[in-house]
Amino acid sequence: MLLLDGIGRRFAGGVHALADVSLALDEGDFVALLGPSGCGKSTLLRLIAGLDRPDGGRIAWAAGRPPEPGEIGFVFQDPTLLPWATAEANVALPFRLRRAAPPDAADQVRGVLADVGLAGFEQARPRQLSGGMRMRVSIARALVTRPRLLLMDEPFAALDEFTRHRLQADLRSLWRERGCTIVFVTHSIYEACFLARRILLMTPRPGRIARDVTAALPEGPQRRIDPAYAALVAEVTQAMGAVLA
Repeated sequence: MLLLDGIGRRFAGGVHALADVSLALDEGDFVALLGPSGCGKSTLLRLIAGLDRPDGGRIAWAAGRPPEPGEIGFVFQDPTLLPWATAEANVALPFRLRRAAPPDAADQVRGVLADVGLAGFEQARPRQLSGGMRMRVSIARALVTRPRLLLMDEPFAALDEFTRHRLQADLRSLWRERGCTIVFVTHSIYEACFLARRILLMTPRPGRIARDVTAALPEGPQRRIDPAYAALVAEVTQAMGAVLA
C-alpha cells in the first residue's frame, strides 16, 4: 500500500525528529508505532497523512498517487469535537468540509455511530458524553468516509484502564469487519501487543525503526489473558529495553 524510504525530518530550531525511516505498509495491516515520548511517532503519522513533508527520502503509494480525500482517516490524542454540535453533526463534519456528501450520508453517520456503540446518542453534545464516548465519536468521524487507511495518534492515552480496554477490543473488531489498514501510535507495550499485527520499535530522537516484531496472537475474548500475549509482552519489553539501552 505504502512505502517509506529513508525518511528524515528536522524542524526549525534544530530538533531532529526522524532519521532514515524505512517501512512498507501492506493493505489490511494493523501496525503499532511503539517508542518513548518525543521519538517522532506523531511526526511520522503526520508525514503519512500528508500534513507535513519530509526533509529527505520518499513516500511512495502503490497506486502511484496519494489517497483521495476521505481515503485517510485521522484520530488525534484529543477527540477535537465541536462543543456546540451533536454527535451526529460532529461525525458528519468530513462530508461538510468536502462539500460532497453522498446521498446516503445520514445513514452512514447513524450506521458508524452504531458501529462504535453510540446508537441512541446521535443528538448528544460532547458535554453530555463521557471521555470514552467522546473518543468513540472521534473514531466514528474518522470512519464515516470509509477510509482505506486509519491513522491513530495515542487516542486512548488519557482514558481510564477499563474504558481503554473496552475501546481497544472494539477497535480490533472494527478493523476485522472493515478491512482497513491501521497505523496506531502508542507508548504502551501492553496496548501495542494487544492491538497490532506488527509492532515497530522506534529509537529515541531522532526516531528510527529499530525492530519489526510480528504479533501472532489468537483472536477472541481471552486474548488479553492468553499465555501467548504475556510472552509477546515479555519479548517486546526485552527488545524495547535493548533499543533504549
